[in-house]
Amino acid sequence: MVLFVGVTLLVLVLAYLCKTKESVQLHMDGPGEQGMPEGRSLRGKRPGGGGMTRQQALNLWICGGIYVILSAVSACRIASGNDYWVYTDMFSLISQGRHVSSEFGFNALVRLMQYFFGTQGYSYLPIFGLFSLLTVYFFLRAIYEQGDWFLGALFLFLMNGYYFSSFNSVRYYLALAIALYSAKYVHRREYLKFILWILAASAFHKSVLVVIPLYLGANWLAGIRLKGWHYAAGALLAASLVFGRDIYRFVIFKIYPYYENSMFDTVDYSLSNIGKCLGTLVLSLLCYRRAIRDNRRNRFYFFLNLGGLALYTCGAFIPEVSRVAYYLILPQIFLIPNLLRSIENKNIRRLLTAGTAVVFAAYFGLFLRSAYDVNVRLLPYLNWIFN
Repeated sequence: MVLFVGVTLLVLVLAYLCKTKESVQLHMDGPGEQGMPEGRSLRGKRPGGGGMTRQQALNLWICGGIYVILSAVSACRIASGNDYWVYTDMFSLISQGRHVSSEFGFNALVRLMQYFFGTQGYSYLPIFGLFSLLTVYFFLRAIYEQGDWFLGALFLFLMNGYYFSSFNSVRYYLALAIALYSAKYVHRREYLKFILWILAASAFHKSVLVVIPLYLGANWLAGIRLKGWHYAAGALLAASLVFGRDIYRFVIFKIYPYYENSMFDTVDYSLSNIGKCLGTLVLSLLCYRRAIRDNRRNRFYFFLNLGGLALYTCGAFIPEVSRVAYYLILPQIFLIPNLLRSIENKNIRRLLTAGTAVVFAAYFGLFLRSAYDVNVRLLPYLNWIFN
């Protein structure tokens, strides 16, 4: 636990020096919105066309250091995660050419790694290492390019346990990281690029395909003024989760037949995630006029959070509901800092920011305490260098 806390504090100290508002504007605005021709690289350029600024250079060095720290801790782990040995068994079956339930992209990448590193001994370590490098890269790049307040977004990313949870379910978290990264193409209305990235991610975990209608739908809602029939349609959709669960379950079990009547086929209300969605909703309503009403990107995050709340409350019957809901609530790491920074009154802004930090720090403490659980097994942390 000391290592996890130490890594978190070190990364946050580095993140404090990183100012990304200018780079976010360059990456998130559409090609025509900054007067830049489509296809021209915006990375490391001033809005006026000059070279890299001192702050941008510092940002790159800081993000490089954070990447090295986070990817090293993840890549060097061994026997950390409740499905670690399950994955090693899958690697063995793949090397033997036997059937596994994982997607073709994952299987192909494992075979490629086995071609270079073999299949004997500790050959599974480079495979876990590669997934760690890729997952941290996409998460960190998404935060750098989309987080107006880099420190706030990274703080929430770490406090929610997303980084340490990526030690488990490596296929899913890689897909989740790519989904978060690809959201920038939705904001920029580069929908083909968005779909291609999601299709690539689905080669590792097909659940990510749900973000195509969810993200495009949220973006459409973010760009219009809602009318009465929009609210009625939303209420009907939520009601369908309550009264049409048999239909949803039929579709789900056609895609994931092994979930039916399994240990995951239960109704499970995640009170912590419901609380986070409700808290974000309340803060959004308080800051609606300044931060959401005329801000398309924040409206996009707002509707995603609303969808996550609906899933956790009305769709708790869905096996492993968080596998879908995380695609909707992960962008809270961008929305909450934007809401807090929009508050005009300095004292109220500081009070709410401090309160939010305390709440999520407490959640992180509870997460670390649960990390020893046999169903989580993130702690004690072991690595192949010293253990």
